[in-house]
Amino acid sequence: MTEHSSTRSDPLAWLAGSDAPEKSILELGFMPLTDAASLIVAATQGFAQPYGLTLNLRRQASWATLRDKLLGGELDAAQMLYGQVYGTHLGIGGAATGMAILMGLNQNGQAINLSGPLKNAGVNSAEALVARVRQAGAKLTFAQTFPTGTHAMWLYYWLAAHGIHPLEDVDTVVVPPPQMVAHLQAGRIDGFCAGGPWGALAVEQGQGFTIATSQQIWADHPEKVLGVTREFVERYPNTARALTMAVLEASRFIDANEENKRSAAQLIAGRDYVDAPLSAIQPRFLGQYEDGLGHAWQDAHPLRFFAGGEATMPWLSDGIWFMTQFRRWGLLKDDPDYLGIARQVHRLELYTQAANALGIAVARQPMRSATLLDGSHWDGSDPAGYANGFAIHARSDSAGTIAL
Repeated sequence: MTEHSSTRSDPLAWLAGSDAPEKSILELGFMPLTDAASLIVAATQGFAQPYGLTLNLRRQASWATLRDKLLGGELDAAQMLYGQVYGTHLGIGGAATGMAILMGLNQNGQAINLSGPLKNAGVNSAEALVARVRQAGAKLTFAQTFPTGTHAMWLYYWLAAHGIHPLEDVDTVVVPPPQMVAHLQAGRIDGFCAGGPWGALAVEQGQGFTIATSQQIWADHPEKVLGVTREFVERYPNTARALTMAVLEASRFIDANEENKRSAAQLIAGRDYVDAPLSAIQPRFLGQYEDGLGHAWQDAHPLRFFAGGEATMPWLSDGIWFMTQFRRWGLLKDDPDYLGIARQVHRLELYTQAANALGIAVARQPMRSATLLDGSHWDGSDPAGYANGFAIHARSDSAGTIAL
């Protein structure tokens, strides 16, 4: 991949004057995941320099470590799980710390995988899994990547949609994404939900199969975001805007054509970044799926980094949705001020400024709608009613029992 030059008409204008970044060297945290691509491309392919920034990439071992380093000031900004930002902001599992979402990093691209022993036992469908869970004996154990993260919420939602109570019928544990395949191989877990390339690698190595993709739960769902603390964005607003512009350009570049996707996949597969075989990264990067059960398809809702600005827009309704799931599963004991909190966290003004400067369309309304796997309609208009309307949810006496 060759370095990119900014397409902005006068990028040097960002190096001086009132728009100059207050802080020019940033420590940028990321996890070894396919959907870190826009950050890696922005930092290494010449997208940051025109805005007066140097981005030092810092790979992290776990989402908890990434969060702690961000809150401690070792990291300035980071790839973060959507729900992780909100959990930190709301003080779930620790002291509340004001957080900010600058933009979305991607949509789609996660997977729920089951183990080889389950496959060999004929558990190769949701219906078969339900039957296995209903059998007497030891509970199945599923891994997700962070208690308030997206993967926990996708796993819980998918299980509940098929009549399996994720807090009562199965056990769940937290495992960092790169360790999922090893845990599956060792028999410590029966399945997991994680981002790429780890679901694809499990299939490639014969350690399991993909029973569901996250886009089958919610087509074009929100996933990772560019997160900072509220203190950072208020202290360094120009830096936050410049960083957003650099990552927006990188996101647009990746999604521009297949050649760019292939070159980005090859870049991030390297030892310093995702450190995984290209064969487990590139196909799903291109929307090409195999589930390990003999099925292959071109996904209609593939991993998307830009999508004309749809994937990067920090939709308020996306953030509100995660809070409804926190309420559903007892992580919040009461309904919060859903819209008010989302407006605190999402820095729509900064995003709009960055997008407008790059000629990227911004939706007039920061809410969007979708119909999910179980037929529920989501548009953000009645979050309390939505959160409390599910048949399967945490019992009132179990609020807060999810291990953090």
